[in-house]
This record gives sequence, C-alpha cells and structure tokens, in this order.
Amino acid sequence: MTDINEFLRNWISIAASGIESLAVLVIVLAIAHGTIRYFIRIFHGGIDDPYSQFKRQLGRALLLGLEFLVAADVVRTVALQPNMQNVLILGLLVLIRTFLSWSLVVEIEGRWPWQAKSAGTTNVSD
Repeated sequence: MTDINEFLRNWISIAASGIESLAVLVIVLAIAHGTIRYFIRIFHGGIDDPYSQFKRQLGRALLLGLEFLVAADVVRTVALQPNMQNVLILGLLVLIRTFLSWSLVVEIEGRWPWQAKSAGTTNVSD
C-alpha cells in the first residue's frame, strides 16, 4: 500500500509541475507570437491601433497562464500537502491571482468581469 501511495504522490507532483510548465510555456509563446504580430502590424499596417491589440493578446495569455498556475497550486496543495497552513497559503495565492485576473480583465476590456458588455463596445478579434 505504501508503494501505491508513493507512486500516486510522485505522479501528482509530476502532474502539478507539468501544469506549471504549461503555464510558463503558454505565457512565453504568447509573448513571442504577440510580439512578432505586433511588429508585422506596425510595418505592414492593417490595424489602426496595433498596440491595443498587442496588449489584449498578452493580457489574454497572462489570464490563461494564471488559470493554469492556480490549477497547479490546487492539485499540489489538496493532493499532496493538505494541512491548514498550506490550504491558507493556497487561499492567499488564489486571492492574489484572482485580483490579478480581474485587473487584467479591466485593462483588456475596460470593465469589471461581472459587468455586462455595453452595446458600443467592440472587441478586435485576432
């Protein structure tokens, strides 16, 4: 039984590390992709405000990366170290990352996440 528990703990730890790596990969690739597209838009035109588009794209990538990081923290804390101190630390991390996510949504969309989109708001799609 100890071997099975140890195997599961190792697998869960590897899975959490994999999720964190995926978060970093998403952010790095989005920065590289967005930067290349930004310079293409500057030199070839086509969009009135390439900076705003660049900022939105990076904001979305950061939001996705934050979601993956929260998932990795939840997996690691709940499955591997479910003591009160780690759960409180997890709660603080989720609170901070939620605040960051809301800040990014406000920056990207110009409204709070719980507010409805106004009729005059237009989103520039990628």
